[in-house]
Amino acid sequence: QVQLVESGGGSVQAGGSLRLSCVASGHTAGTYGMGWFRQAPGKEREGVATIGSDGKTSYAESVKGRFTISKDNAKSTLYLLMESLKPEDTAMYFCVADRASPYCGTWRPCPATLYTYWGQGTQVTVSS
Repeated sequence: QVQLVESGGGSVQAGGSLRLSCVASGHTAGTYGMGWFRQAPGKEREGVATIGSDGKTSYAESVKGRFTISKDNAKSTLYLLMESLKPEDTAMYFCVADRASPYCGTWRPCPATLYTYWGQGTQVTVSS
């Protein structure tokens, strides 16, 4: 059974930075595709950034140049460095994983339905 536990969320002012972490158990980060999705109140869940088992990354257009996804396979940990945060980045952020390691394009994360495993989420709030 794969379990994902996120941490690192919090409240920051616009222009600030946060780093989210996701520790995976039950599999190694090197063999699964992983990523981050987010959902704001009243909005649909959207892909933020994903990274495949081969290291190939995909980002949403809205976070291009501001967010960086990475992973430490030895620690089975996924990261999301978020810089130049904006109020519109406010959302619950979820860590995801799937054995299939889906890829849909450099600037288009795959749909949420392609990821089997989800964490409980960590809240990010950006104030103006």
